Amino acid sequence: MLRIDNLSKRYGDHDVFQGLTHTFSPECVALCEEDSTGKSSLLGIIAGAIAPDSGDVWIDGHSLIHAPRQAKSRLAYVPANCLQFPTLTGRALLEQVALEKNTAVDDAVLDLAYRLGLEPHLDKRFEQMSTGSRRKVFLTAAALGDPAVVIADGPSDGLDAQARGVLADVFRGWSQDRVVLFASHDPELVQACGARSVNVGALR
Repeated sequence: MLRIDNLSKRYGDHDVFQGLTHTFSPECVALCEEDSTGKSSLLGIIAGAIAPDSGDVWIDGHSLIHAPRQAKSRLAYVPANCLQFPTLTGRALLEQVALEKNTAVDDAVLDLAYRLGLEPHLDKRFEQMSTGSRRKVFLTAAALGDPAVVIADGPSDGLDAQARGVLADVFRGWSQDRVVLFASHDPELVQACGARSVNVGALR
């Protein structure tokens, strides 16, 4: 469902990683290393938000370089920075993502929002929300369109205990039939969702 092929990334004179090649099957995988190991860069490249210096990403059989629209249609991305659209409301973001994925904000998606405790905040603008509420909107949006791959950078950051429990349940369920790849410094989340821990440098 997800394959990275000879990915390399450099910033200035610093090689973040070189020649990463790995195939992911449906499962939950956590990148748990310390900072400055390329976790966010790798996730951003897979999500199409950062350009690699070389290599390609295949999502559900679609090349991110040669068929970006098809590849991104099979992907959900929860970025580290969830304040990309400060004046948009949470509900408007869900509707925007649903339109892009040619689907609808149905009862199952709204149920996830409510389980995460997002209901009182859906009609607030992102600039009015807490960090945790913003992240909950993006996590809810990840349920839209039945993606084959879910990428998340710090998915539990800012979440309360109840929402972290819901997140672990959701990740565990999603990983039955899709790839859930996330970076986190939250060992309790990693354990609760049964994730396999991987180092970026080991993806060769």
